This record gives sequence, structure tokens and C-alpha cells, in this order.
Amino acid sequence: MSIDLTHWQPCPMPDQRPLTGRFVRLEALDVARHGDDLWAALQGPDPALWDYLPYGPFTERAAFDAWLGGNADSRDPLFYAVIDLASGRALGLFSYLRITAQDGSIEIGHVAFGAPMQRTPGATEAVYLLARHAFDDLGYRRLEWKCDAANARSMRAAERFGFSHEGLFRQHMVRKGRNRDTAWFSIIDGEWPARREAFEGWLSADNFDEAGRQKQRLEAFRQA
Repeated sequence: MSIDLTHWQPCPMPDQRPLTGRFVRLEALDVARHGDDLWAALQGPDPALWDYLPYGPFTERAAFDAWLGGNADSRDPLFYAVIDLASGRALGLFSYLRITAQDGSIEIGHVAFGAPMQRTPGATEAVYLLARHAFDDLGYRRLEWKCDAANARSMRAAERFGFSHEGLFRQHMVRKGRNRDTAWFSIIDGEWPARREAFEGWLSADNFDEAGRQKQRLEAFRQA
């Protein structure tokens, strides 16, 4: 597809400004502020949490804090802590990465959400906040999601969030003594308005009953 980009200018780099929604706030990862909460959240009863990440699990707090500190200092990946607004606790972290400002391409990855955050409106809202910031505030053209093709949870999440599956990079990496075939997904700027509308419809108060249960699935808002 031919697109006239004669007047294209590189996008700004994300600056880790706080991003606040109804359920969560994203803020720059800080070991002193978030370390205790994340140690508790990520040591929870989810044995699969670290299976497809290139690091972890961590059995010692010192090693965990060193890992967090390296993430906090990094500019690419650029890490955010996810704060649950109801409790004020950090329940997860994730990042932008492969930030290619000159081409307007950016990825969401390094997702580590503790069990208390998984399958909650806050987890969906966290992804929405990073996506909205990339497209609406920073003007990126392409948002990527990549994962091990064996990671069924991440594959399902990408599809639920409205990322389009683009293909498979076979024998792309070796991770933890295993082959990794990498599945590629993306949302591009022309698709984003419809994806944003679906996210916002699903996250609205009208979509949840008094017990906090969803009335319609996120996918239903993309089909409306």
C-alpha cells in the first residue's frame, strides 16, 4: 500500500509521564517506591508467570531488586509500574521496547502482571493506556506485540486486545534452553480509532455490573 509520507517527522520518545485510568495508573518504575509491592505480587501463585520471559523466577530478593534496578535505569526497554488505584499497590510492570521513533514503530512487552492483577479490568486498561499514549499523544504509526508462539496466554491476549497476527519467525531465539518461534502482532494507526473505541466501550462503567463482572466481552465491541 502506497502512503505519502513526504512530510513525515520522527515521533518523540516516550517520557514515562504518569498515565491514569479508572482502575490503574502507570508510572515510571522505581525500585524504592515499587520494589516491596512487586516482590509480593510477582511471587504469587502463578507458576507460569516466568515461563516465557528471558529472566526469572527470582528466589532471592537481592537478585530481584537488581533486576528491577536494571529495568528502572533502562531507556529501551522503558519500564512502567502498574498501580492498582483501589489499593495503591504496584501489581505488575511492563514496558515499551524496540522504540523506533524515526519510523513511528513501538512495541509493548516484558509483561509481568501478578496474579491479583491478571484477568482484571486494570490489566486491560494498562495495555489501553500505553496504546493510547503511543498513538494519540506521541503519533506512532505502528504498535507491536510479540511473544513465544508456545505462549498461549500471550497469543490470546494479543488477539483479544485487537492486535492483528502478522506471522511467525521460526527459530528466532534460544531462551532458557528452548527454541523460541516468535509470533508477531500489530495495530497500525489506521486501525487504532476502532480499537480505541472498543477499549473505551469495554472499560466504561456501563459494561460492568454491581459485582464488577463484565456484561460484554471486549471482542463484542469490535464487532458492534
